[in-house]
Amino acid sequence: MKLKLKTRKSAAKRIKIKKNCLRRKKAYKGHLLRRKNSKQLRTLSAPANIHTSDIGLFAAMIPYR
Repeated sequence: MKLKLKTRKSAAKRIKIKKNCLRRKKAYKGHLLRRKNSKQLRTLSAPANIHTSDIGLFAAMIPYR
């Protein structure tokens, strides 16, 4: 009998799996938005790729993707 691996739900909620990369949201857009200019808010809204050195860690957190 082979044991199933569990998916880390916190990682599954925060990471979107695309064709050849993992995407995440950027930090610093939760509060204190009045002092940030519109260019900074626009760049914070865009998704970011997970760094190549961390892909193995996140792939282990989401085994069945």
